Amino acid sequence: MLTDYITATMNEAHYEVMEDGRFFGSIPSCKGCWGEGAQLEECRQDLCDAVESWMLHRIRRGMELPIMAGIDLNVPVTQNEYAEAN
Repeated sequence: MLTDYITATMNEAHYEVMEDGRFFGSIPSCKGCWGEGAQLEECRQDLCDAVESWMLHRIRRGMELPIMAGIDLNVPVTQNEYAEAN
């Protein structure tokens, strides 16, 4: 499921060539998530790595992830769900 989510996210990537000839990639629905590289494939890999880090950051902080291609990784938490220390 995580691989499918990342694939769906990468399918929404937008790439452009910067003034210095390097590639820049971003995913509009994943604010602040971007990658860059000298070659397009290097940029894609950097962006994929950024997506993974971006997802982990949001999950750690309890922030929602965008639904991608119908994949919803958000887990609703009820007030009764908590961990007990023994």
